[in-house]
Amino acid sequence: MKKKKIILSLIAIILFFSLLFILNSVFNSHQTRILRLCGIYVVLALSLNLINGFTGQFSLGTAGFMAIGAYTSAILTMPPAQKASAYYLEPIVPWLADIEMSFLPALIIAGLISALIGFIVAAPVLRLRDDYLAIATLGFSEIIRVVITNLQNITNGSLGLKGLPNYTNVWWSWGVAVVCIIFMALLINSSYGRALKAIREDEIAAEAMGINLFRNKLFAFTVSSFMAGVGGALLGHLMGTIDPLMFRFTLTYNILLIVVVGGIGSITGSVISGVIVTVAMEALRIVDGNIDLGFMVIKGIPGMRMVIFSILLMVIILFFRRGIMGTNEFSWKWILESKLFKKRKEVA
Repeated sequence: MKKKKIILSLIAIILFFSLLFILNSVFNSHQTRILRLCGIYVVLALSLNLINGFTGQFSLGTAGFMAIGAYTSAILTMPPAQKASAYYLEPIVPWLADIEMSFLPALIIAGLISALIGFIVAAPVLRLRDDYLAIATLGFSEIIRVVITNLQNITNGSLGLKGLPNYTNVWWSWGVAVVCIIFMALLINSSYGRALKAIREDEIAAEAMGINLFRNKLFAFTVSSFMAGVGGALLGHLMGTIDPLMFRFTLTYNILLIVVVGGIGSITGSVISGVIVTVAMEALRIVDGNIDLGFMVIKGIPGMRMVIFSILLMVIILFFRRGIMGTNEFSWKWILESKLFKKRKEVA
């Protein structure tokens, strides 16, 4: 059974990347950009779901870790000449001025620095619970944004960084997303994953079973920070420009929305919701501008797409309170144990 699942998973990955190749060839630049955004938001949703959904800790600091990852990758990949022209108010510090590296090591370093900061922050704040933890992590996110704004000789302050190398293509965004999905599936089905779920369900019972609450929470928070940093780096190189205003707390709420719609505690739900929400947010931009029906023109109202999207979200929450998937996951077991598969096996 296990061997069959591995074979089916490999076939599914090959078919998925074949589909990506076709879509990348057929889609125009705008559609391809949305496709890349879907992959990035899947990574970010998995990051937040690990700590919020699987560990049961209400964290709202994702935007801060994204900012750390985005700025780290941007500074490491920008050519020295471009840095010299971008930092015109105050020169960049000498030890960063001449650094230039390729995207993969910069992406890994961005994740590692985000994980390190996450580890340092998690040590004190994870002793808090529920709303107190949410407030503390949200405050941290805002502190990071303010620090970035004031570190003129490192981050270029409020001016931000422009002209970032456009590394985030379809293969990078969805390649990282697939790696994160596989990693999350292996993690959640391991002893660590079972420990995290036990903490989510009942901390007192988990501790009585011998599970080290603080160590497992710290592990989940650090891994989540790493993934958020990588997602932030991918987003920065997709946009081509970053500034502190990009990483306000509303960005965390957008990612939290994806997690809630998909199902808190479901990898499959985060993937499905990441695609649906990203596409819907872009598709609803049409209501912000004038809509020409041929016989009449409906005047657009700026921000109307967020009103419509909020209404749709309320409908989902009312009728699917646990999200699209709840805590359920896609499994090859459904197919291997289905009547259709068994009939084909008997015929063979």
